[in-house]
Amino acid sequence: MNEKRLKEFWNKEYRDPGIFQLSDEASSDLQKFTRWLQKEYGKDVLRPDITVLDAGCGNGRNLLWLNEEFRVNGFGYDISEVAIKQATDNAAAQKWGSKLTFKVHSIALPIPLPDESVDIVLDMMASHFLKEKERAIYFSEVARVLKPQGVLFFKSFYVEGDRHAKDLVKNESAGEHNAYIHPKLGVYEYVWDDASIEETFGKDFILQRKEPSYKHNIRGKPNKRRSVVCYFEKK
Repeated sequence: MNEKRLKEFWNKEYRDPGIFQLSDEASSDLQKFTRWLQKEYGKDVLRPDITVLDAGCGNGRNLLWLNEEFRVNGFGYDISEVAIKQATDNAAAQKWGSKLTFKVHSIALPIPLPDESVDIVLDMMASHFLKEKERAIYFSEVARVLKPQGVLFFKSFYVEGDRHAKDLVKNESAGEHNAYIHPKLGVYEYVWDDASIEETFGKDFILQRKEPSYKHNIRGKPNKRRSVVCYFEKK
């Protein structure tokens, strides 16, 4: 039911945005990530022979930008048929867009790629819709498809210091730790804390960078949901 509701919601949003301001431009977080990659791993870390997986790619804007800038190969998965159609059409218009494959696919299911076939995985506000058992499968799949020393860019909701998120967990509980049913969307959402980040990623990944957001309160009152960005390297 959660996935069906999500699919319907995102199909509607990509046809006619009503709640989110959807963009065709690459995320500033992604562009910052690429600068970090080049600083830490060298200028040639982003090159035409690498493969990037964007899990929950939406309209493909981030993968399309990486392809346009660095000619990378890429796979983008999303549950929205409308979003994937937009991504596929935009890729067809790009010079190197034939190196990208967009597919309607749920990240709650096994990733249809070979072991150690991906250099970079992007999970940008995607996996927080997965329930506890689904998250465990998903992150084991991410570790499986990443090459040794491959990099995971991870961004999600963060409960530490976020009173609004804590209230949602308390008042709209989904029956799982740090999870609630969104009062407007009616779907499951998960918020991370420091302990769950360590528990989930510690076995297979080394945390290279962690940046929580800070503009979630204005004058002591909740303004928007807090998020956290993490860069992980596979062991």
